[in-house]
Amino acid sequence: MYAVIDLETTGLRTSWHDRIVEVAVVHLDETGRTTGEWCSLVNPNRDLGPQHIHGITAAEARRAPGFEQVAGHLAGLLRGRVLVAHNLTFDAPFLHAEYRRVGIEAPIDQAPGLCTMRLAPHFLPSAGRSLGDCCRLAGLPPHQAHSALHDARAAAQLMSYYLQAAGNPPPWATTAMAAAGLPWPPIPANSVVAVHRREAGKREQHFLARLVDRLPRLPELESDAYLALLDQALLDRHISATEADALVATAETFGLARVDIEHLHRAYLASLAGVALEDGVLTGSERHDLDEVAELLGFQRSDVDEALAAAATDIPRQRRPNEWRLQPGDKVVFTGAMDPPRSEWEDEARMAGLLVGDNVTKKTRLLIAADPDTMSGKATVARKYGIPIVHPAAYQNMLAGLTVGAS
Repeated sequence: MYAVIDLETTGLRTSWHDRIVEVAVVHLDETGRTTGEWCSLVNPNRDLGPQHIHGITAAEARRAPGFEQVAGHLAGLLRGRVLVAHNLTFDAPFLHAEYRRVGIEAPIDQAPGLCTMRLAPHFLPSAGRSLGDCCRLAGLPPHQAHSALHDARAAAQLMSYYLQAAGNPPPWATTAMAAAGLPWPPIPANSVVAVHRREAGKREQHFLARLVDRLPRLPELESDAYLALLDQALLDRHISATEADALVATAETFGLARVDIEHLHRAYLASLAGVALEDGVLTGSERHDLDEVAELLGFQRSDVDEALAAAATDIPRQRRPNEWRLQPGDKVVFTGAMDPPRSEWEDEARMAGLLVGDNVTKKTRLLIAADPDTMSGKATVARKYGIPIVHPAAYQNMLAGLTVGAS
């Protein structure tokens, strides 16, 4: 009878090339009883926009299906039902634009749909426009805002409240009949695996767990490509999901087993420990840095202790990690929604003697991304050219080092 939807998007306007990043549908029967629900993240193949609002990371979205993959399944959930949303004038155009983008003229229109926000004055006269305020005045429990599934469930509960208050038949019975008769074009309903948000506090498995466990190779490993990639990944002391995928792929390309990679990681940590002890003093920040790298490489604090002990006895180190620094005149590029605004970051970079570019080219030294896993066009080009992508916090540390060096 009813298909209550909610979307999370990269922005506010389809005309600005904003896309859907999460879609949820809750089915209600004519009495307002929930009969089913479905939700999935959607890969927009672009920057995710205001992530501080919707809370979706690129690491999650990049593994989700594109809209073209969910279009058929979603059509089956909407066909023959009344489309309902809280602020339908926002959600309907986005759905229509996504279907049009894949060459489908879907009969998604605001006219035969129902908007729980617009219905609120009839049933909740003192309510504000927000879904949370409407639910509160209807006596419904609070929900997690800016999550498509939680918002869709809340809107469905609100719609059920309206149905109970409206009686039978509801005043929109004619609208329901019109929606049921809308002609949808045939759309193949390919099987699609929904991808959900990661649970709060749940961490992704360490990328080492994805490598094959087998006997070690010969001592001479094809390790340079892997270690060069590791140098770049650890530049900001963060291994993004994209970088983890690249490390796994590189290991598999060269036939490196998990035990091989653990050996390389241990040698890498030993080299860092040696660098930290070169002046004979281990500072608190150096120890913190070693612990941070160890965790990223799949080790414990005790492994750092062993590496420091070995370095103190001057055991030869196999390889020293490359020292990477920003230099005056380096070209940097920024991408993503940042706080403070990107213009302030760019002004600060220029004051530090850096060149700021609008687009990534082969001459770009560094890309600073609000989310290092971003799928923006700039990030795509940076990965193609092997240009490091770092978080703003790591960039600030690099900038501080540049300023100290210059003074």
